[in-house]
Amino acid sequence: MEKMKKKGVFQRFLDGIETVGNKLPHPVTLFAILALAVLALSAIISSFGISVEHPGNEGEMVEVNNLLSAEGIQYIFTSMTDNFIGFAPLGVVLVTMLGIGVAERTGLISATLRGFVLSVPNRLITAGLVFAGIMSSVASDAGYVVLPPLGAVIFAALGRHPLAGLAAAFAGVSAGFSANLFLSATDAMLGEMTIAAASIIDPAYAADMNIAMNYYFIIVSVFVLTFIGAWVTERVVEPRLGEYKGEFREKLEGLNAIEKKGLIWSGVSIAVSVILVALLIVPENAPMRGEGGAIIQSPFMSSLVPIITILFLIPGLVYGIVTKVIRNDKDVANQMSDTMASMGMFIVLAFTAGQFVAYFAESNMGLVIGVFGAEFLDSINLSGIPLILMFILIAAFINLFIGSASAKWAMMAPVFVPIMMQLGYSPELTQMAYRVADSTTNIITPLMTYFAIIIAFAQKYNKNMGIGTLISVMFPYTIYFLVGWTIILVGWMLLGIDLGPGSPILYNN
Repeated sequence: MEKMKKKGVFQRFLDGIETVGNKLPHPVTLFAILALAVLALSAIISSFGISVEHPGNEGEMVEVNNLLSAEGIQYIFTSMTDNFIGFAPLGVVLVTMLGIGVAERTGLISATLRGFVLSVPNRLITAGLVFAGIMSSVASDAGYVVLPPLGAVIFAALGRHPLAGLAAAFAGVSAGFSANLFLSATDAMLGEMTIAAASIIDPAYAADMNIAMNYYFIIVSVFVLTFIGAWVTERVVEPRLGEYKGEFREKLEGLNAIEKKGLIWSGVSIAVSVILVALLIVPENAPMRGEGGAIIQSPFMSSLVPIITILFLIPGLVYGIVTKVIRNDKDVANQMSDTMASMGMFIVLAFTAGQFVAYFAESNMGLVIGVFGAEFLDSINLSGIPLILMFILIAAFINLFIGSASAKWAMMAPVFVPIMMQLGYSPELTQMAYRVADSTTNIITPLMTYFAIIIAFAQKYNKNMGIGTLISVMFPYTIYFLVGWTIILVGWMLLGIDLGPGSPILYNN
């Protein structure tokens, strides 16, 4: 009988991640448990009479509120509906997805991605795949389904290893998820939670924040990650995979005449839509400008969610009409309905997460933990770049066990945003550091939602492809993306450049 090959340390580590992650409760249950834990802890901590000075109001002392007192129990029952409706990302995500959903379900997103990748010259195809993957985050999860199998087919057609093409696309889609040239539902979802967490310390500061808080940084990140992803594919991953000797080949099909016509007219509609939006902003007395003609603090910046929705909805409608996917208003309504149906799990998650976030804020535990946490980090002289590096590593490690970006940030933002603000770092910087960490380790955790689908795609070309093999292929991307992206963030900090419109590196009360 052949001896089983002993697993290496890294493989055992990955097995441990999978085991521990699978034993964690569902995020919906996890937030319910956390909400109950907050209730219990509020009662325990309040009994000690611990108080801190409010960092935003000198001389005002703040204590932990007991949510199991008579008043607290009344609050639990009377606020439950409002906590759900008021969960920061709920409305913005659902509104944004109405537009994105139409663009996705009419086929516009898929056709755009395929058209772009197939039009790229052969020598730039690797960079094109990574770039398309990064950009696909504007369409939520569509990139996971379209690009990895397309990348494999293109590489096979060019005589290159198909798994290298699949890996390049997967790295762009997942490890580069938080970079983009456009604002997306991710910016809206995370941004609203960050603003809510910042209001724990400074409601006035939070009122001036906007969901484009990381926009400048994520634009630059697109080009940096595209270069890194292409380099890793061609210099590390592809040489390691070697020559592809399999016989599995698929026909590489381009866009048909109807799809091309749909893309042309949807492109025209986007141009017209952008011009109309610009007319509301650019003229000196434009209605979407703020006081004194301001743009950063203006109705425009407060309206980014509906603007994003419109800029996806209109070209999606035009493409659907041209390709005859949309024949009447019922088709549009059904597409929007199907999109909302696919958001069912997020809505359920929003209910329990909303209770947790609201209880945490009502108890004042976030503020108290923020003050004590900041004092502790200050006492051990952990600040500046080492502090940001530590936070990135913590968030990256947590991401191995909990795949949902919204679930993780809903748990982490109320704790880490106040701590960082106390140490003089803006909520915008904390959010960007989280996004760097959250994206880069997506591709090496078996608990990522689309991990099994990627394995299924890969098994067409390698029947023995399993979790460990796929992770070993993707691991170089995680390392290079994490290191490279972190270096860019550190450089941004040293230069003191705003991360987005009106979004500084430092927080000054």
